[in-house]
Amino acid sequence: MAEANIIGGLIGGALIGSAAALLLAFNGRIAGISGVLGGLITSRARSERPWRLAFLVGLITAPALYRLFYEALPLQLEADVPTLLAAGLLVGFGTRLGAGCTSGHGVCGLARLSPRSLTATVTFMSLGIATVYFAKNLF
Repeated sequence: MAEANIIGGLIGGALIGSAAALLLAFNGRIAGISGVLGGLITSRARSERPWRLAFLVGLITAPALYRLFYEALPLQLEADVPTLLAAGLLVGFGTRLGAGCTSGHGVCGLARLSPRSLTATVTFMSLGIATVYFAKNLF
């Protein structure tokens, strides 16, 4: 089972990296989800909408396609709805504050050796680890 998880992780990582590289190579765009969604909402350029919409539709339909061929992955939520809503708002705020999300900074920015992305990634990973530690051990 562990070996299948490792192989699945490697394949998933390769697909994410390839998709990010292809988007940058062919569109000159960073595959940061917050930027893709934000550009879809705020962009006035009609030429920007099709690829952004296709990217987001792919994110939504890929799990559904997976589900057609494989068993659903186990999902266990340990938080109530108000906590999840608060967490979502905090993530959105952090994304705006950090001028990008984990995919933009962590995948694409680090691959481009961006100092700003390195700082952002170290910050959100450190704070995420600390948050989980304190939530699990103190609360």
